[in-house]
Amino acid sequence: MKIGNFDFNSNSTLIIAEVSANHNHDINIMRDTLIAIKESGADCVKIQTYTPDTITIDCDKEDFIIKNSSLWNDQKLYDLYREAYTPWEWHKEIFKLAANLELICFSSPFDFTSVDFLESFDVPAYKIASFEITDINLIKYVASKKKPIIISTGIAEKKDIELAIQSCRSVGNNDIILLKCTSSYPSSLEDANLRMIDQYHNDFNLITGLSDHTLGDICPIVAVSLGARVIEKHFILNKNLESPDSKFSLDKIEFKRMVNKIRDVEKSLGNIDYSLKENQQKSRQFSRSLYIVKDIKKGEKFNDKNVRSIRPGFGLHPKFLKQILGKESNVDLEKGTRFDLKFIKTNK
Repeated sequence: MKIGNFDFNSNSTLIIAEVSANHNHDINIMRDTLIAIKESGADCVKIQTYTPDTITIDCDKEDFIIKNSSLWNDQKLYDLYREAYTPWEWHKEIFKLAANLELICFSSPFDFTSVDFLESFDVPAYKIASFEITDINLIKYVASKKKPIIISTGIAEKKDIELAIQSCRSVGNNDIILLKCTSSYPSSLEDANLRMIDQYHNDFNLITGLSDHTLGDICPIVAVSLGARVIEKHFILNKNLESPDSKFSLDKIEFKRMVNKIRDVEKSLGNIDYSLKENQQKSRQFSRSLYIVKDIKKGEKFNDKNVRSIRPGFGLHPKFLKQILGKESNVDLEKGTRFDLKFIKTNK
């Protein structure tokens, strides 16, 4: 599978910088944010494509007032989304600037009209947000565009994940990525449950990753060590900006530090390969092998006093020791000689 120029056949991790609401409805902040994302080392920038009216309705009833949220408590859904949405008239410039910066750019759509709008930019992938995982009609419509589809699982039970995957496959789209996610803002380390990343891979045989809302970078780094192939993390140009997502976003310095740590983890993970690197081959000289450790006369028998397994490793493999002991030497041998099977007297 490929997203833009990123090939999942590589051992690299796709690192996505999520802008979300961190533009404060200022196009200059958005422009500077894209440049900073590129400088941080991210592979992708992701935005969100909706308006308040495509995601909810303007209603003061209790159902539409946010409760039990550490950041947005008692705020009306419509007001939150009016503050957070990315203006659609910005999209053309965002995609053009991202392309000029050689950043992969795609979005999370939240209704059919936003999908149709994004198709006009030939986006390389789509992201289904956590709270949309139960919107099966939206998922089918997105999947029908035959682009890779990334699905966050923040509010999903196993049956929700199974239905979302089935919905993609029902329209012929098998390019599915699952992101472990905890839909609390910010989320705690205790709720991260990163072991599910590998479990998703085992259960569903899909590429998996992490959409992270914890503070700091420990979860993304650990996630890569556990097999995550995609990391999504909120990005903010400046921590002093007041936006709905600012509290759990990383700035350029923090994001770059996370990217560097992830790239170091990738290096340390390496490949599944039993062959030895050149420096490892050189180190084999310090392994054990069979040596003459006491001068031996021709006709003398080899025993555990004159032949031993010692360092260095230039002599005969230690596995031959038992078949050597008790045999006669056919030559005089000096202490420190690498043992060779040709030293054993044979009966003609």
